[in-house]
Amino acid sequence: MKKIYSVLVENRSGVLCKVAGLFSRRCFNIDSLAVGETDDPSTSCMTIVSSGDERTIEQIEKQLNKKLDVIKVKTFDESDSISRELMLIKVKYNKNNRRDIMEICEIMKADIVDMSKNMMIIQICDVPEKIRLFISMMQTISIVEVARTGTLALPKCMETDN
Repeated sequence: MKKIYSVLVENRSGVLCKVAGLFSRRCFNIDSLAVGETDDPSTSCMTIVSSGDERTIEQIEKQLNKKLDVIKVKTFDESDSISRELMLIKVKYNKNNRRDIMEICEIMKADIVDMSKNMMIIQICDVPEKIRLFISMMQTISIVEVARTGTLALPKCMETDN
């Protein structure tokens, strides 16, 4: 079972280390972790994707809520949220595969953001499954380097949201 934790924390040094330490000490796995400042510079939002059985998922939420630097913890399923991941991928190309790369980019709604005589950097922002699919499609081409963000997610809008 996979869960997404949106953890609002105080924007201070050492907070990330404390949260990562909590996962490490309890042998909880972190599938993805992304941290960024919110609209208020004194707070940051950690988006943590973790997996485990129901008991583990419940324990993670309880342990996060115990941390002093944690202001609020929201938990939601992938199906109840909008999630995105950003990836930059550098590929080596030649005249024989250049057109194929461009077609894949067009189909997958990816953008070529930098190019040289034999290399290009492609940017794609999509759901994690599409990112994995894009990587598998690029496996036939020479991948030089990949940089990915963690998953970012927000719960879907509900009629009761204000």
